[in-house]
Amino acid sequence: MADVIPFKKPGTAQRHRGNTLCRRGFHKWVVVDKPFDVSRGKLVTCLRCQRCGKEKTEGR
Repeated sequence: MADVIPFKKPGTAQRHRGNTLCRRGFHKWVVVDKPFDVSRGKLVTCLRCQRCGKEKTEGR
C-alpha cells in the first residue's frame, strides 16, 4: 500500500509573506525602464514593486 501524505494548508504567515510590508508602505522598488518624457524634456524612471506589482514613476 502507498504512504498517505497529509496535505496541510499554508499558514497565515506563509500566505501573507511580503504583502504586509507593502500594505504598510514598505515596497521593494525595482527599476523597470527609463523612457524620455518629451513634454517635460526630462528622463523619467518607471519603478515596479517586486512583491505586489504596484507601479510608480519618478521624474528627474
